[in-house]
Amino acid sequence: MNPVRLPVVAVQGLWLRSTLKLASTPGGGTGGSVPEGSGTPLRLTVLGDSTAAGCGVTGDEEAFAAGFAREVAERTGRPVDWQAVGQFGATARRIRHRLVPRLDDDLDLVVLLAGANDVMAGRTPDMWRDDLTAILGELAARSHRVLVAGIPPLTRFPAIPSTLARFLSERAAALDAVSREVCAQNPGRTTFVDSPAGTPPPGFFSGDRFHPSALGYRFWARDVAAQV
Repeated sequence: MNPVRLPVVAVQGLWLRSTLKLASTPGGGTGGSVPEGSGTPLRLTVLGDSTAAGCGVTGDEEAFAAGFAREVAERTGRPVDWQAVGQFGATARRIRHRLVPRLDDDLDLVVLLAGANDVMAGRTPDMWRDDLTAILGELAARSHRVLVAGIPPLTRFPAIPSTLARFLSERAAALDAVSREVCAQNPGRTTFVDSPAGTPPPGFFSGDRFHPSALGYRFWARDVAAQV
């Protein structure tokens, strides 16, 4: 990193910490079903941080998990039973030790939404590798397939000042590189999915200018489903 940027990053980080008012209450519901289609319902769990929990929206059908379940049902012609297991502020370490043990067994698919809090907390790629490897090892015993979503592009977040956002995006890219390597070790069971490319559509972010809105979650869920 250019050392000239360090004072700017530090100042912007302090400013962001003192002014950012995040939507910390989960609003996306903890489970539901998409009854359309035929056959045995697919069992889907979305695991991770505040985005898995649905922070930024209020309706049970507005967050990522419900939206992704609808996309899966549409593409497979199968009904889907979905569950969301997420926690505001959760890093990979907390997901590993606190959230994974809460998951059911014999799941068809788990989607992991994580990494942004690890970036904000300054956790290193080696820390991320250790926790992600352990998480995927645990999920291999519980699910037939796992998707690891890339960290959302922090330079697009309206709440984060530009210099700080570029600094955090460099950290995020380092963690995503590790995720690709770890997922590639078991290609039949784990898949890394890039974050949406390009500029988010108008209305993508919720009122806190950090979490997605209902439209944002729907856009993200559709993008992940389209890549798989």
